[in-house]
Parts: sequence; C-alpha cells; structure tokens
Amino acid sequence: MSKRIASRARQTKETQISVSVDLDGTGEYDISTGIGFLDHMLEQLSRHSLIDLTVKASGDLHIDFHHTTEDTGIVLGEAICEALGDFKGLTRYGSATIPMDETCTRVSLDVSQRPYLIWKVNFSKPKLGDMDTELFKEWFQAFAQAAGITLHVENLYGENNHHIIESCFKALARALRQAIEIDPRKADAIPSTKGVLGS
Repeated sequence: MSKRIASRARQTKETQISVSVDLDGTGEYDISTGIGFLDHMLEQLSRHSLIDLTVKASGDLHIDFHHTTEDTGIVLGEAICEALGDFKGLTRYGSATIPMDETCTRVSLDVSQRPYLIWKVNFSKPKLGDMDTELFKEWFQAFAQAAGITLHVENLYGENNHHIIESCFKALARALRQAIEIDPRKADAIPSTKGVLGS
C-alpha cells in the first residue's frame, strides 16, 4: 500500500497555513496556530485518530480568531482528502460515542465525498478562554466541506463547555480513525456499489 501522506498550504491576506498529515501514523503532532485552545483540540484529534499531524498557522488574530480557525479546518480537510488518494479499501464509515466526565458526545461520519454537517452542540457560555464558542461549528463545517465528509456531531448531554467541545474532537478522532482504516477484505475496491464516491 502506498503511503497515505499529504501536505497542503493556504495563503490569503488573512491567514498563512500549512498542514502535513500521515494517515497511518501513531498520533504524533506539532501544532501551532496562535490559538491555544485550538492547538489543544487539534492535538486531541491527532492523538486519538493516530494521524500524524503538523499544523503551522498565522493569521489576523488582532481582529479575531475566526479566519484562522476556519482556514485551519479547510487546509486540514484538504490534506486528509488528498492523503486518502483513490479511496480504495476504505472502511468509509465511522462512529464513536465519547464520555468525558459529565459529558457524552456522539459522532458519526461517512467519507463519502458528499460533504455535509449536522451540528447539534450547544454551549452555555459565549467564550472558552479567549475563543468564541460559535467558532467550533465553523471549524467543523470547514473541515467537513474540505475533507468531503458527511459529519454528524451531537452532544448528548453535558454541562462543562470545555468537556463538551473536547468530547466532540475526541469523538471525531475516533470515528475518523475507524473510517479511514483499510479493510483487508476489500483493499482494492472503492467502498460503494456505484464504484465511485461523491455521486
């Protein structure tokens, strides 16, 4: 099997971002976005998906965190999509239900090349540290769109906002790990009766 690695970059007047991924890694990461909480979430994503991940981002944080958060989701999604190559052998579907103390979150996804986000997550506060909680939906939306993933995220219950969003990223990681695994029984086939994804 060829190596499933990719690097992508994006440069605009608002952000400069580079991302490298190895889908068959061990969860090693080197992440710096200038947003401490986002770094923490991407570290969780790497560690629990076993995707080796390097992210370097700089952006107009003097305005707010929106552009850097959204564009990081875009570039990471693009890198994962590229690393998946021809999609042959993918398990394709993944799901995970992750508890974190009083919180429980469920993620289900389909590496379908039909991007869609269902987001059933609510926060009781507008910010976590310096980060607007509304930006987490923007990250997940950007990631799902760029990666070509149908992604359903549902916080079943919880009180602590940190636990709620961290459980979302951990559940995404575990579901993604399952979905991108190669099925040895169908390693040479596209995982669709159509013979192609995205149609």
